Amino acid sequence: MAHSALYQVPFATYVNSDSSLRRSMFKGYNVPFHDKVWASGLSLDLKNANSGPRSRSMVCMSVQQASKYKVAVSPLGLEDAKEPPMHLYKNKAPYTATIVSVERIVGLNAPGETCHIVIDHGGNVPYWEGQSYGVIPPGENPKKPGSPQNVRLYSIASTRYGDNFDGKTASLCVRRAVYYDPKTGLEDPSKQGVCSNFLCDSKPGDKILVTGPSGKIMLLPEEDPNATHIMIATGTGVAPYRGYLRRMFMESVPTYNFGGLAWLFLGVANMDSLLYDEEFSKYLQDYPDNFRYDRALSREQKNKKGGKMYVQDKIEEYSDEIFKLLDGGAHIYFCGLKGMMPGIQDTLKRVAEQRGESWEEKLSQLKKNKQWHVEVY
Repeated sequence: MAHSALYQVPFATYVNSDSSLRRSMFKGYNVPFHDKVWASGLSLDLKNANSGPRSRSMVCMSVQQASKYKVAVSPLGLEDAKEPPMHLYKNKAPYTATIVSVERIVGLNAPGETCHIVIDHGGNVPYWEGQSYGVIPPGENPKKPGSPQNVRLYSIASTRYGDNFDGKTASLCVRRAVYYDPKTGLEDPSKQGVCSNFLCDSKPGDKILVTGPSGKIMLLPEEDPNATHIMIATGTGVAPYRGYLRRMFMESVPTYNFGGLAWLFLGVANMDSLLYDEEFSKYLQDYPDNFRYDRALSREQKNKKGGKMYVQDKIEEYSDEIFKLLDGGAHIYFCGLKGMMPGIQDTLKRVAEQRGESWEEKLSQLKKNKQWHVEVY
């Protein structure tokens, strides 16, 4: 998917000597900051950036590298609301936002295509970390002639300040939905996902109908900045956690100085399928006492029984530690495909029984204490 537009990206990103960014894509100037060198005023040539699949060495330009020196955000008035914004724009009266950028963020050997999509809402559709936007794709609803398409919900993959740290954008992590005929093994374009393909094919400047924000289940509890957060995701289910982690480790937010533990479990097919891996790996490097990161690569790793490594196998591997953290009040989150939950639940039940506990009672207590957060689709 080639785009000839040139879009100015107004953010700063830390550049070090072994940066994996291809500098030929970027035009800008360097400024010293705390004895580091930052590149700012960058321009991203989307014609080069979106010319096709890329290797893991290519980093999505919307994915800034984390640094111990946190980034200033604005407007800080976004911290003032006591309740999360809800349903500011409804299906019958959506907000017209603008596509800023669309970038493939998986490598050549990833099954399928996943894109990081930045949307400019002009500060008019504020949201909190863990909420979702609805997107209404163009066209007519095939089941209701004359009516618009149904809304599709996507977890927001940025903090309330957006990737530009100015409170005017939101980011989505979208996997292009395609259908393969089981008999021929060939892709059937007539059955492709309407909204995901619309989003992944969008160009900077395109208009998009947005509803929401919605959702309270996955809101990041911030009453205790020293709390433990165990985050479990498959694929694009990592989206809300990216928002959490940027808020914890990348942004300078006076009202939230995180000092607890964030532990991310991410399940994907292979290394090329990892999402935001550069960002998460930098947190691991800079905040080893506050961040843990475990990957389950089903096509490249084996579990202890010699089978494919799924995210529930990683959970079982650290089950004693996870259960102790839950007993101590940790929050646990699950986000991704609905099919992930039965395997995870079975694993947790088996581990509980091995510990002489009733999983049903434990789960009931976790829900009662508001430690259990699930959003699957």
